[in-house]
Amino acid sequence: MDIGTFRGILTGILLIAFLGLVAWAYSSRRKREFDQAAQLPFADDDEQPNRDRTAERQADSREDRGEKNT
Repeated sequence: MDIGTFRGILTGILLIAFLGLVAWAYSSRRKREFDQAAQLPFADDDEQPNRDRTAERQADSREDRGEKNT
């Protein structure tokens, strides 16, 4: 088996895998899940973001010691 035959077989396998993936993504059974996932960025968050206060404390301590951030 030469390299050309190997490349042809590999191309055929990858083509079949691609067509399977496209069929899976566009199947009607997956539509509801994909529609829900598409709406996630627009979901309303009721919780306040958890802010890290350590950075603020470090900045304050530099000012207390007289250090300047230049």
